[in-house]
Amino acid sequence: MPGTLYLIPNTLGETAALNHVIPEHVQALTAQLPHFVAENAKTARAFLKLVHAVHPLARPLQEIGITELNVNTKADALHALLAPLRAGHDVGLLSEAGVPAVADPGADLVRLAHREGIQVRPLVGPSSLLLAVMASGLNGQSFAFNGYLPTDAALRSKRLKELETRSRQEKQTQLFIETPYRNAQLLEALVASCQPSTLLCVATDISLATETIRTRTAAQWQSALAGGQAPDFHKKPTVFLLLGQ
Repeated sequence: MPGTLYLIPNTLGETAALNHVIPEHVQALTAQLPHFVAENAKTARAFLKLVHAVHPLARPLQEIGITELNVNTKADALHALLAPLRAGHDVGLLSEAGVPAVADPGADLVRLAHREGIQVRPLVGPSSLLLAVMASGLNGQSFAFNGYLPTDAALRSKRLKELETRSRQEKQTQLFIETPYRNAQLLEALVASCQPSTLLCVATDISLATETIRTRTAAQWQSALAGGQAPDFHKKPTVFLLLGQ
């Protein structure tokens, strides 16, 4: 009988107390797993050390198998990652930040597990996307995550206008993210591309001590930027949301 693939949530950044964002039962289950698939083995070990401080690991850290799955992993390598599961061992799919398989390369492995009849169990933890929707005040009944926008300025502006039109017509909140060092450029593009009445939310460092979440119209953001009041979001994970009015 194959093992179970557990989807293990991670923190959204450095946090003083793991219990603030990762439920205790998730930590306890994580501590028992003999194998993990993670984007980065080094950061996965750092997470397991935090878990160990509260729930001692069932085996020494150096004996726990950690295999990497990231953007460089070839599609034909996924089959081998499920080997421990086929042998009857449980495996944890650990995200680099937040929940696995959402804006995360783990989705392909989860799909393959379903194809092979392997049980998949998602565990509770922080999702920056859902937390951003919750705190934005924008439409939480209908929303879409669009990943990264084009880096080319003209293509990005075109895409933003398309998303704004769709948002206004369907009353649908649009979410997207950016490489943290380009946050300022994206906010400037939003202000320049969107109608003055469009609502824009900038949610930074969600669940961390430095968290800031602010919703304003595009016109209000334009005034803030012109007055030198840009968010403190340089090189910080940020979710952007818009809702056309």
